[in-house]
Amino acid sequence: QVDQFNRVYGLDQPYLTQLLKAFRNLITLDLGNSYQGNENIILALSNKFPITLQVTFWSMFVSLGIALPAGIISAIKQYSSFDYIAMFIALLGLSIPNFWLGLMLILYFAINLKVLPATFQVGNWLTLIMPAIVLSLNNMAVFVRYIRSNTITQMEEEYVQTALSKGIGKRGIMYGHVLKNCMLPVITTVGSRFGTLVTGSFIVESVFAWPGLGTLGMSSINNRDYPMVMGITMFSCTILLIGNFLADLLYGIADPRIKIG
Repeated sequence: QVDQFNRVYGLDQPYLTQLLKAFRNLITLDLGNSYQGNENIILALSNKFPITLQVTFWSMFVSLGIALPAGIISAIKQYSSFDYIAMFIALLGLSIPNFWLGLMLILYFAINLKVLPATFQVGNWLTLIMPAIVLSLNNMAVFVRYIRSNTITQMEEEYVQTALSKGIGKRGIMYGHVLKNCMLPVITTVGSRFGTLVTGSFIVESVFAWPGLGTLGMSSINNRDYPMVMGITMFSCTILLIGNFLADLLYGIADPRIKIG
């Protein structure tokens, strides 16, 4: 059985032959089949990715929807009660483990209150709420701190003082100048964090029984399904590169001075 297994998956061939074959398959998008169930890896990834994309998109939406106003208000009202509370919550967001928060949400909202489903249900949008909140917490904390720091830095620039001397109101300066200049580092952070959401969903998807790439990855790791693990790793790297590429494209929209060749 061992010899037959090695022969089917090419593990009986010399190392260099296996390496060259792996590079050739990677270029031709032929990642082979998994050990578990002999499933085509590309087909499995294409089926699971849309499911993961749903929770990833909504978690990013929640993160930015809360972090943008919170970071801006914290910068404007620096060292105020709101600023201290926002930074404390951000610190908690960086410290709380995702799996623990997911379990606590299930215990409270699904078991005690019975207002949200604990696990994935097809066609029920309520199943998105808790996974999106758990995934968004860490990113939200990072974004709030980033936006606050960048906004404070921009508000200390000379062009802000020049605009004030011309009689432009603080609100006009904030929305017309400061926010635009704050967006470039934020876009960079969003592009890089978007790729990590795919790999960061491993534990969260397992907690909420979400049948996406995260659950597939955890199952593959537990079953030592190395071809599938390698396929998910390459796919995650590709998503990260695409996220950074889209961030570069958005630079030109946020700042027209930047020309993309």
